[in-house]
Amino acid sequence: MRHEKISGFSDEITEITKEQFEALNKFGIHYFEPRGIDGKNISSLTEEEMYDLKKLMDEYGIKVSSIGSPIGKIKVTEDFEAHFEVLKNVVKAAKILDTKYIRVFSFYHEKDTEWTEEERTEVFRRMKIMIDYAKEEDVILLHENEKHIYGDTADRCLELMKEFYGPNFKAIFDPANFVQSDEDTKRAYAMMKPYIAYMHIKDAESHKGAVVPAGHGDGNVEYILRDLFATGYDGFLSLEPHLGNFKGFADLEIEAKAQDKVFGGEEAFKLAHQSLLEILDRI
Repeated sequence: MRHEKISGFSDEITEITKEQFEALNKFGIHYFEPRGIDGKNISSLTEEEMYDLKKLMDEYGIKVSSIGSPIGKIKVTEDFEAHFEVLKNVVKAAKILDTKYIRVFSFYHEKDTEWTEEERTEVFRRMKIMIDYAKEEDVILLHENEKHIYGDTADRCLELMKEFYGPNFKAIFDPANFVQSDEDTKRAYAMMKPYIAYMHIKDAESHKGAVVPAGHGDGNVEYILRDLFATGYDGFLSLEPHLGNFKGFADLEIEAKAQDKVFGGEEAFKLAHQSLLEILDRI
């Protein structure tokens, strides 16, 4: 079951979706987390393009683990009404591509400043509107801990979970993002454990924040997976290698240029996959 539920951001292999699926077939991976689809973000696909994607998925025997959406990845001061319209399109994609899960974030603010109570209130207002809509549409929003958003620390992720956790709002645990936010991942995991419905398999080195293959950084990936499985976790393990400079990386990572990019594409994805398999074999 553990190996069967491996997924990943295959746009890090190539921007061409057909080639993504060819590589996933080669690796024996049957799921993906759609984000970049033939150069377009999943959130901007037309309905026709969504159905074309589903047809291609069926051709290659690929299913969706979660929509890798950009929802909540704007500043808390930016137009929410327009962003909410994007969420509606993402929900449409989830239904056409046959998944309940949609990855979301909890909004940025000005970097290197403390969150104000006013900003916090606005974050919670927006999250409630999105979660209420998810309930109406029978989908599940998965909050990813991401650098510089409201839910970048374990304490603030816990705040969000205590306020909103339920059938339509659960947590993604991303070890590398916690490392890059100067969080102890064992402490973060202990706090977030009851709320985790999905894992991103990504690791990082604390001294410089560079992303490394799972098990080679300070994210305690093996420790976390071992404990998760011991308590009955049967969710997805989604590879997000970030080891190479793929098309669109700069748009997704604020500090992308600060990291050394040695290689990418299929080679990086293969390394990320193999590193996970080694951990699973030890567990």
